[in-house]
Amino acid sequence: MLSVRAVSVAFGGVRALADVSFEVPPGQVCGVIGPNGAGKTTLFDVISGLRRPTSGTVAVAGRDVTGTPALRRARDGVRRTFQRTQVFGRLSVADNVLTAMEWRGGGGGLPADLAGWRGRRRLERERGERVEEMLELCGLTALRATPAAALPAGTRRMVELARALADAPSLLLLDEPTSGLDADQTARIADVVRGLETTILLVEHDMAFVMDTCEHLVVLDLGRVIASGTPAEIGRDPVVRAAYLG
Repeated sequence: MLSVRAVSVAFGGVRALADVSFEVPPGQVCGVIGPNGAGKTTLFDVISGLRRPTSGTVAVAGRDVTGTPALRRARDGVRRTFQRTQVFGRLSVADNVLTAMEWRGGGGGLPADLAGWRGRRRLERERGERVEEMLELCGLTALRATPAAALPAGTRRMVELARALADAPSLLLLDEPTSGLDADQTARIADVVRGLETTILLVEHDMAFVMDTCEHLVVLDLGRVIASGTPAEIGRDPVVRAAYLG
């Protein structure tokens, strides 16, 4: 589903990423770990289209998307959450989730609005049902009418997750998904991630969450891949332990 080939990113004389290569097969939950400054968020920016690499390629579902804008990638199914939560503060929780589907339009345009077109009503009902499904999945049903700005940081992160899932992503990028969450929310997001059939790439510092949730790990240090393998293999790797786990 995801192929990163020899990706490098340079900021002046500083190389944030250096010849990073790895693949994520369909349906796998893959974690990217490493110390602060390892290049993890820069890698996410490249994969999601927010930053073009200095060299190398990114392919999603076999298609080279290296030069494809972030908006196009999002509409093609590459969805992302951010290290610093990005929600629409003035909108309710439910409307935040609904925005993920609104880009598709309502069908029929203004005449359909004026005429109360049956297809439009069906589409609105289906989207409303999907919103409620995502709210329940992420434990947000009781907060559906609450403005997102009024929520604590951890709950806003759950809103962002619900929105990212609403339009059925083919590739989901989660940037520190447990940051700011309490123990119950962390357990819920672990259950959500394990229950999805979507291909997931996540960056996370909570190693208990990573080891329990991910099927495969890629370890970055100073912009380079220093190890790749199962959580058990990574946990035993002396190079990883010296650079990060130790």
